[in-house]
Amino acid sequence: MGVVLSVYWTATHRFQNFLLLLLTMTLSSSHSTKEDILCYLLKEGQGSAIAMAEELGISPQAMRKHLKDLENDGLIEHQQERQSMGRPQFLYQLSKQGREQFPQRYGEFALSFIDSLVETVGEEQLGAVLKKQWQRKAEAYRQQIGQGPLSKRVHKLVELRRQEGYMAEIHPLSVEQAEKFILSEHHCAIADVAESYPTVCGHELEMFAAILPDCAIERTHWLNDGEHTCGYLIQSKTPN
Repeated sequence: MGVVLSVYWTATHRFQNFLLLLLTMTLSSSHSTKEDILCYLLKEGQGSAIAMAEELGISPQAMRKHLKDLENDGLIEHQQERQSMGRPQFLYQLSKQGREQFPQRYGEFALSFIDSLVETVGEEQLGAVLKKQWQRKAEAYRQQIGQGPLSKRVHKLVELRRQEGYMAEIHPLSVEQAEKFILSEHHCAIADVAESYPTVCGHELEMFAAILPDCAIERTHWLNDGEHTCGYLIQSKTPN
């Protein structure tokens, strides 16, 4: 059993690196306004044509053309927002197909493998395996992050998460009592697995706590709850 898991995780890691390289090459060679729009909607959840035009520095007319093309391709969808005065405003958001344009780094292979593992050893044993995997991941993160001020460590954590396809951002909060940050992950690299086995998200929370043992960490947003991002509040246990 241990040999099978070791082979699986090694193969998965190599496949992940290949996908990330392929994605980087693709984006650098064919970056477009439409990709910018998709990235904007992934990060912000939704947006109007005017707001996105201002953000991307193009005319509202050009933006509406891009939005029409993306909607015809099934990558985005819109809903009408009624306003007290004037014409109704359309708010755009990613469709399920649109979200799938971003890398799902484990994908169907990992989900199929976990399904088979559950059938073979049961869900309880699966939980033990996943917990062990997250513990190893936490140790690898700690070695790469090292010591130093909390701000430096959380920014390094975000950098590592971005490398793995999570589209992570960190937002410092201005407080007097203790350092606080909001870690936002606009794209889940294991979305397929998390949707079928949401307990992996609990292990992820435990992993963050192990990486930053001097912090209290809690989940504030969750993609599995229908929100547009996963968010974590990171707060130092040591007063300023």
